[in-house]
Amino acid sequence: MTVAEYNQCVDSYSDSLYRFILKHIKDEDVAKDIVQDTYEKVWRKVNEIESTNAKSYMFTAAHHTLVDYTRKAKKQGDYTEVIENNLKHEKQYSDLKEILNAALDKLPEIQKSVVLLRDYEGYDYSEIGKITNLTESQVKVYIFRARASLKNYIGKLEVVI
Repeated sequence: MTVAEYNQCVDSYSDSLYRFILKHIKDEDVAKDIVQDTYEKVWRKVNEIESTNAKSYMFTAAHHTLVDYTRKAKKQGDYTEVIENNLKHEKQYSDLKEILNAALDKLPEIQKSVVLLRDYEGYDYSEIGKITNLTESQVKVYIFRARASLKNYIGKLEVVI
C-alpha cells in the first residue's frame, strides 16, 4: 500500500471505524484513542498490506486494540467504584505472627518442615527432598496439603486483621 492509498483509506473509513469502536465502549475519548492506535498499527504495516485488504485489516486491528483495552480496563477497575468502607477497618490489630505460628504448630511435623523450608528458607523442591529424604513429588504433595490446612485454619485475611 502506498502513502496515498493509506491516506485515502484513513479518509474513507475513519468515521465508520470510530462508530464501530464507540458502540462497544461508549466513551468518546477512549474511542478516539483506539482509532489513533489503529492508524498507527496500520501505518507500521503499510508496506505489507494490500490496498484491497486495507479496510478489513484496519477493522481487525481496531477490534484487537479494543479487546486489549477492555481486558486492561477490567484488571484496573475504576477508582470511583471503590467503597470507602472497604478502605478502613474497625477491628483490633492482632499479632499475625502468633496466629501463623499457632497454625504451623497444628500441622504434622513433616508438613511443617517442608513448608518452612520452602516458604521461609526458599529451598526448591529437589533440595527439600534431599534434606527430608522425600521424593520431589512427595514434597509437593506435603506442601500442598500444609498450605490447604493453613488456609483452613487461618481463614480469610480480613477476619484475622
